[in-house]
Amino acid sequence: MFNRISHARGVSVVALVAATVAAVPVLAQSADPASTQAETRMTTAAAPVSAGKPPLAQAGVAGTVDAKGDTGSAVAPQFTRDNGAPVGENRNSKTAGGDLGPVLLEDNHLIEKLARFDRERVPERVVHARGTGAGGVFTATADISDITKASLFQSGKQTPVFVRFSTVIHPSGSPEGMRDPRGFATKFYTDQGNWDLVGNNLPIFFIRDAIQFPDMIHSLKPSPVTNKQDPNRFFDFFSATPEATNMLTHVYSNLGTPASYRTMDGNGVHAFKLVNAKGEPIFAKFRWISRQGVKNLNGAQVATATWNYLTDDLYGEIAKGNYPTWDLMVQTMPASEFAKLDYNPFDDTKEWLNVPFKKIGEMTLNKVPDNFFEYTEQSAFAPSNMVPGIEPSPDRMLQGRLFSYADTQRYRVGANVQQLPVNRPRVAVVNNNQMGQLDQSETKTDVNYFPAATGAKTTGDQYRQSTYEVAGMADAKAIAKTNNFAQAGAFYRALKPADKADLVKNLAGDLNVVTSARTKTIMVSYFTQADKDFGTRLAKATNVPMADVNRAVAQYNATNPDQVAPGAMARAN
Repeated sequence: MFNRISHARGVSVVALVAATVAAVPVLAQSADPASTQAETRMTTAAAPVSAGKPPLAQAGVAGTVDAKGDTGSAVAPQFTRDNGAPVGENRNSKTAGGDLGPVLLEDNHLIEKLARFDRERVPERVVHARGTGAGGVFTATADISDITKASLFQSGKQTPVFVRFSTVIHPSGSPEGMRDPRGFATKFYTDQGNWDLVGNNLPIFFIRDAIQFPDMIHSLKPSPVTNKQDPNRFFDFFSATPEATNMLTHVYSNLGTPASYRTMDGNGVHAFKLVNAKGEPIFAKFRWISRQGVKNLNGAQVATATWNYLTDDLYGEIAKGNYPTWDLMVQTMPASEFAKLDYNPFDDTKEWLNVPFKKIGEMTLNKVPDNFFEYTEQSAFAPSNMVPGIEPSPDRMLQGRLFSYADTQRYRVGANVQQLPVNRPRVAVVNNNQMGQLDQSETKTDVNYFPAATGAKTTGDQYRQSTYEVAGMADAKAIAKTNNFAQAGAFYRALKPADKADLVKNLAGDLNVVTSARTKTIMVSYFTQADKDFGTRLAKATNVPMADVNRAVAQYNATNPDQVAPGAMARAN
């Protein structure tokens, strides 16, 4: 897929949320369900135009040579070393004995220049390495203080943001059109600290437990033997991971190859817990709805797209003043509704279908970063960056990400990663963390401990996180309500005929690389359980006999007798 351009008893959910009470209805604009689902809004866009030098009359990205055209430099500032000392020569090294003499170690400018060059890269992100960022502003459009005390959601309030779009699997230098989910990470610089809503353009994920994440990524990354990405490897993993069927159906549709970062939705993916000033919790999911529509490319268009077409499009349109805008939508669900669902509400391989969305804000991106490395590359997003009123849910994938994302940024950039301008909160940071590389805290006291009578710091009861009761046997066990295929089928049936055909073609393209007949048959059997027509067409496209598919389906059902039959969700609702 991604290499082509083309789970004794666990802790009960009821116990975890026993303190939950239904909140007062949100006073926000409700949305028509059809307007919030990408599969009903998506269209195939025109192929992107090849990037070239813009005409002199056309706006370019500020600060680039391309934008300057024939305009020369008005001012030539004095070149300096990092210590600010003026440099007298920047083309020739200092040597002894003229043309034939050796270079002198005392040429401090030469040594500093080479040493800095050797160190000008930080380790590449393991995932989401290929990214593009932009700044802007979020404006709250509805007062939702009845469900959360988060200060940014006061109607009319504006909050600066930085957004990083990305692919997931591919390295930093890869072409932007390669099939992949697209990261959609938003950093809100709120007046109570930074909140990072770190998600994807797709509303669900491949796996439901973070303990599988390293294995999944290993299967999707290049083989440690051949250094090539290989469908044999990742379909071997997915053939034992039926909950991935929903996500695979999404990513192999044309949603896996967006026409523009501007024309794709964003999703927080996970359920979060919102808490109001009274300490009353309710659970929520967030979605960004693109006002530019949902537009994608098909396989043929992606094959001819330019290397950087997504970045070129985003930067170019912002430079023209065509600022992209998204509406922030929220779904809410009290714990009292959980028993009605035929899936676990904290399973991130599932959407909350038939739960209405309400608009609570809008975001406009209007600023291209002045320096790609300082902002886009050094930007560090982590789901653990939360603010009062927004807390984690028991989502197993989210719980793992709370540790992993912050930890990888401390490794990648350093312990003081949040002191960098792109990550620095717009409020004072007061704690006892200290030292480490690039520490810029400018501490002026030796009271680096708590409590301290000579340098007291306060903690406010109003900022304590909500409490909940936990009871049950501790065990590592799969969730009870898996329902692995129903939503994938619902997604398939909502697609237009042409989009269905593209989905089958895209998926078959990678499945036909797989040499294991067993793996191919199991994968086709999963999609068949999602939708009979989907599976039949895919079997034909991959030359997998339907008799073998039907046997695989029967074996799966015999092994998983508690699996909810496809369509049960729709009937239940």
